[in-house]
Amino acid sequence: MKFEHRKKPVISNQQYAWRQLKYAGYTAVFVVFSLMLGTLGYHVTAHLGWLDSLYNSSMILTGMGPVNILNSDAAKWFASFYALYSGIAFLTMAGILFAPMVHRILHMINVEE
Repeated sequence: MKFEHRKKPVISNQQYAWRQLKYAGYTAVFVVFSLMLGTLGYHVTAHLGWLDSLYNSSMILTGMGPVNILNSDAAKWFASFYALYSGIAFLTMAGILFAPMVHRILHMINVEE
């Protein structure tokens, strides 16, 4: 995940597009991992079905909030920590996705002729 130095020329549009796609792929992998973690956690701790677990996981990960009422203490503990994880994960995903774009803009502004 290394970008070119400010003394190097700005990469071509095609190279930038491939870089952006690569970082979108990293973000997609992180999203899938986070959804799998949440789905498994809700399934095990709240004893929800797989679809309901995925639904709860998706809603928490996107910041919408929980859907099902959690009755067990284990499920409430998991939901609390997953919500904290989700907030950090969302910011990390945004950072990964926008890093190439922000770098390109800053590089174009600060490139040495």
